[in-house]
Formats: sequence, C-alpha cells, structure tokens
Amino acid sequence: MHNTNWAILGCGHIAHKFAEDLLATEGATLYAVGSRHLEKAENFKQQHNAHKAYASYEELVKDPEVAIVYIATPHVFHKEVTMLCLDHGKAVLCEKPFAMNHKEVEAMIAFAKAKQTFLMEALWTYFLPHYQFTLQTVHAGELGAIKSIKADFGIDVPKDPTHRLYNKSLGGGSLLDVGIYPVFAAMTLTGIPEKIEAKATLDTNEIDLNCEIEFTYANQVKAHLFSAIDTKTATTCHIELEKGTLVINSRFHDPAGISITITKNGSTETINFPDSVHGYHYEILHCQEMLAQGRKESTIMTFEKSIQLITLLDTIRKEIGLVYE
Repeated sequence: MHNTNWAILGCGHIAHKFAEDLLATEGATLYAVGSRHLEKAENFKQQHNAHKAYASYEELVKDPEVAIVYIATPHVFHKEVTMLCLDHGKAVLCEKPFAMNHKEVEAMIAFAKAKQTFLMEALWTYFLPHYQFTLQTVHAGELGAIKSIKADFGIDVPKDPTHRLYNKSLGGGSLLDVGIYPVFAAMTLTGIPEKIEAKATLDTNEIDLNCEIEFTYANQVKAHLFSAIDTKTATTCHIELEKGTLVINSRFHDPAGISITITKNGSTETINFPDSVHGYHYEILHCQEMLAQGRKESTIMTFEKSIQLITLLDTIRKEIGLVYE
C-alpha cells in the first residue's frame, strides 16, 4: 500500500491521541508536526517518532512531502489554518467543529473547491463501526419510525479562566465542543428539524456552561439534547422507535468499550463492539481512500453535512444568546 505522509498542526491532547492512532494505521506515516513553539513540536516529534518538527505552520505547509494535514488547533483558528493549508495545495482533515460559524465554513469549502484540494471535517463518530451500525439499523426500518431521541454529553471541568473551555476567545463553552455530538446524532438519525428551541446557563464571561436543546420534527417527533462542561452526564444516545428501542451506551460518541442495547418484542440484546486504539484510524483510512481515488470531498462527511451541522449550531447559539467575536 502506498504510504500517505500526514502532518499534524497543533500539539494538544487530541493531537496526541490522533498521532497514536496514525502510527497504528496501515498506509499512514506521521511525517511532520507543527506548532507555534519549537519546543512543543520537538517534544511531540520525539514522543510519536515523527520525521520532522516545524516551529511555524507556514514552514510546515511549504514542505512538498506533506500530503495531508490534520488540524488540531482550537476551533477559533480552524478557518485561518485550513485556508493556509489549502493555499499550499495540502489536503486537510480539520477537527470538529469545522469552524466558528456558517460563514467561515462556506468560505473554507469554496476555497477547497477553487483549489481542487481535498477537505473534510473530522467528526470521527460518523466513521465508528458502532455508529454506522446504529444508522443502518435505524434506517433499515425493522424497528419502525423514530418516535424520539435523547442524547447528552456532559463533562465536569473545574472552572479555570485559563482553560480552553472557559476561554471565550478560544471558542469556549459546551455547545461547540461537546454539544456538537448530540446535535450531530439527531441530524444524522432524523434530519433537519422544523423547530429548534434552546436555553443555556451562561458564565460571567458569556460562554455556555450547559445547554438544553429540543428539536421538533414532523409528526411531533422530538430530539432532547443536552451538553455541559460543568456537569458530568452518562453521555448516551437513546432512540425510541415504533417497535422497540436502541440505546448507544456510555459514551455514545466514543468507541472505547462501547455497547448497543436493542429492545424489541419484549426481548433485549446487547451488542459489544471491540475496542480500538482510540478510534481515529477509521477516519484516517477514509481520508487515505479518498485521496487514493482522487476525490476532493468525503463521500460520508460531505460538505452538505458540514453545512447542515454548522447551520444548526448557529441557530442554537442565536437561541441561547451565545456570541463569539
């Protein structure tokens, strides 16, 4: 198999997990890492056996050996860094949320099309076997139509103004960071709602500590969604259907030790899914497949899906009064 030279921009927690999966993925090479600080890049390079470390993003994207860049910076920088990579002809896998708002996402997609360069939002859950199984099971129709969805994602992060999640200038708050997962689940399971209602608890620096969301669909089908950075929740996805229920047990967005419980005709079955390293290798393999086929857009996490998702997030932000500069 032809090896794909990957680069990682940003050296935070998720970048380390992604690098570990990258090293375990067939056909993938961790070629380079870039940071605004050379020491961070060098440490990351040594820890994960990357070939090169760069002290600036600009230096990295000029390296002709880099085929695709995984962007793991805080999301306020996603558009800027994505545009830099695309401008130098580098394929891009950009961590979720794709950007801060619909306008930024539209600009990124338009630029990728103009440059005829691959671009995809890294919403890893979409590629995980248990989530693909859920979509196939629900959409096959054997359990009937969806009656309701309940999904949550809450973490309890000690309040610290220097922490990314409490820093508004870095896009802090629950909705864009963890709330995106319940919203994504409802969107991929039931589509675009006819009505959106939401309320949130805002911190003194006007980021959402928690957010309650209700989607209403045709025939009064509802999705009840919740996110938080000040409260730990079970982080499950409960789907009630006409002929049974399907529950993705904790933590529904993550492959580690995940199981799905299906109840139908009075009987219950629990299906366990095998652990993986972290679960990022599924989207890594997909990107490599897209590049090998010469595609400029994912066949799974399409541009349309990313636009739909950011539009929902924008609408929720407007409902709760969450405004970023």
